[in-house]
Amino acid sequence: MSGKAFVDSNILVYAHQRNAGEKFEAAKALLATLWREKRGVLSTQVLQEFCVNIRRKSSPSVGWQETREAIEDFMNWETVLNTPASVLRALEVERKYQLSFWDALIVQAAGSAGCTVLYSEDLSHGQVYGGVQVVNPF
Repeated sequence: MSGKAFVDSNILVYAHQRNAGEKFEAAKALLATLWREKRGVLSTQVLQEFCVNIRRKSSPSVGWQETREAIEDFMNWETVLNTPASVLRALEVERKYQLSFWDALIVQAAGSAGCTVLYSEDLSHGQVYGGVQVVNPF
């Protein structure tokens, strides 16, 4: 795939969860490709979810310093800032596609950044939301 690619927090978590087996390997490979091609896009929501989940759900737990270093690395990626206008657009996406609000916020962020693909394990693989296609890399 070409064009900008939005990455959901679950992909970031798997890429840092060494005990996730094949998902760890697939997520690491995907992120490496996006780094190399400079196509990766995130949002403030994704970074926030990553910070919480990587330290809570990982075993062994990922520490504060490693989490901070990962966020510092991701500062080099394009990042969509969630604003009050983003929240209003997400409400429309939520209603239109019958998504949870949090998933709608992800979809609207990907769309607002001009992404053609949204990598996520949480949304339906192949589903298209206003020009953004969901791809489950697993």
